[in-house]
Amino acid sequence: MSEPSEKRESASRPEMEPSIWEISRPGARGVRPVSRPVDVTDLPPGICRQTPSGLPELSELETIRHFTRLSQLSRGVDTHFYPLGSCTMKYNPKVMDRVVSLPGFADLHPLTDEEGMQGFLGALWTFSELLKEVLGMDAVTLAPAAGAHGELTGILLARKYFESRGEAFRTEILVPDSAHGTNPASAAMGGFTVRTIASKASGHIDLEALSAALSERTALVMITAPSTLGLFEEELSEVVRKVKAAGALLYMDGANMNAFLGVLRPGDLGFDIVHINTHKTLATPHGGGGPGSGPVGVREFLSPFLPNPRIVRSGKKYSVVDGEDSIGRIRSFHGSAGVLLRALAYMRMLGEEGLKRVSLYALLNANYLRKKLEGVLPGMGDGLCTHEFVLSARSLEKEGVRAVDLAKGLLDAGYYAPTIYFPLIVPEALMVEPTECESRAMLDRFADDLIRLVGLAASDPDRLHRAPEKTPVSRPDEVKAAREPVLVDPLAAPVRR
Repeated sequence: MSEPSEKRESASRPEMEPSIWEISRPGARGVRPVSRPVDVTDLPPGICRQTPSGLPELSELETIRHFTRLSQLSRGVDTHFYPLGSCTMKYNPKVMDRVVSLPGFADLHPLTDEEGMQGFLGALWTFSELLKEVLGMDAVTLAPAAGAHGELTGILLARKYFESRGEAFRTEILVPDSAHGTNPASAAMGGFTVRTIASKASGHIDLEALSAALSERTALVMITAPSTLGLFEEELSEVVRKVKAAGALLYMDGANMNAFLGVLRPGDLGFDIVHINTHKTLATPHGGGGPGSGPVGVREFLSPFLPNPRIVRSGKKYSVVDGEDSIGRIRSFHGSAGVLLRALAYMRMLGEEGLKRVSLYALLNANYLRKKLEGVLPGMGDGLCTHEFVLSARSLEKEGVRAVDLAKGLLDAGYYAPTIYFPLIVPEALMVEPTECESRAMLDRFADDLIRLVGLAASDPDRLHRAPEKTPVSRPDEVKAAREPVLVDPLAAPVRR
């Protein structure tokens, strides 16, 4: 939790931890195995090193201290308010760590035969049944490794479905400009042409633009619900009617399901395919590339095409089968096992009413914070938002202050910064998602600090330009980092074989 502003102001910039190569010492060891002669004559010559590996050399204690110090320089949900819009960075109960650490799960080899993993298969089957109920869908696959992977899976399902109907001429996918940025990328990877649907000034889908784009070539319309603007489509029923009348399928990007749990079901709204980011909505820490999971739910007519393998139950026995019309395997084994087990435990712990409260508190917190910031910066949409909201710092440009300056100032104030410059349709965007976990006191404190920083835009803009002044790294050259990435430590010895 952040400390009061006056206490934070006196903090100084912490020192950056040296790289592991800088603290490496020749001869240092974490483990000293018993010295025995090793016979390598039976090994293929091509896999034997001729020179040292060039790995850093440290004792176990030095290694632990190094990575512990690095962790203390980071911002995370367990240490700071983390309002990263569109990411649902909420607290994940530590009891879930115990669940996935149970020996029957943690020690299970993925190639164990069916008889040896009945408990594991039963757990995944049970989770699939719970997801079907939450999503309002007829069938579910747990295979996708992330949200974007779920999108690609859904797109491949749609392609296979239309091919089976002799409608391979449906080669277009429509994506509103308020959708998640991965949607058009996934559509392109699936072999489709992407057409963007413009939003109205209110942030909602322009029905006239949608009607003009729909045709016999349309295979799928992908909608992020709620949208990345933190809005629920006010004319969704009409969108559904138009899409179905055109013979296309309707896909829901469910990355924002934290606003819907137990409140609305995508299947009841008319969607044919939906993915849910269990690592965002259902209790798995995420970020930094993983772990993740993006289960996909579909209506019955699409179930024959779901990825292999599938878990089925006959009486009290669980089996793994392959479907003849499946799109095939999209990843190894049965999905991200640890993430899926966490999600099952989370749903069991909260129950139906608890899951509903998750979303109601997420909606309450977002609307409370949005109201506290009303008039400070322009926001998108009129009236209520969903689980997140978008502000624009464009009005501060006359003072030479941009969204990135506010974000850097919030780092100095003791928070993780909100998402900036997304969605792309909002200039100088700041997307804020407080989640259901934060207290009113924390929301009040964050609002006060953001209001203070907006005030600095007029009174002392240079102070914002210098921010952050209390982090190990201030403002790296992000363009240079993207164009000239340094992916290995320059002090590291070259690795040779």
